[in-house]
Amino acid sequence: MEEKIPGSSNALTFGILSIVLTLFCCGPFGAIFSFIGLNYAKKAKAFHEANPGNYSGYDNIQTGRVLSYIGLALSVILLILTIIYFGLIIAFFATADFQ
Repeated sequence: MEEKIPGSSNALTFGILSIVLTLFCCGPFGAIFSFIGLNYAKKAKAFHEANPGNYSGYDNIQTGRVLSYIGLALSVILLILTIIYFGLIIAFFATADFQ
């Protein structure tokens, strides 16, 4: 009987959390959970490669990794848009003539 790979469900969970937190809460927490999800996916993949026939659930590792990368990309895009937004506000107030 094959057991689930230790850490594969954690990789999937943190991958999902990275996207959800980036879109609905705040970007930096999504990036943090992306890195945690990628770390779990790396450990689970190494565990699976050490004993490939004894465990199932490799799909969770791949899905968690992809979702973590998507969450990280969304977090970076949100960070760039936030910098542009506040940069435009600062530029507007720096060049405005309040007389």
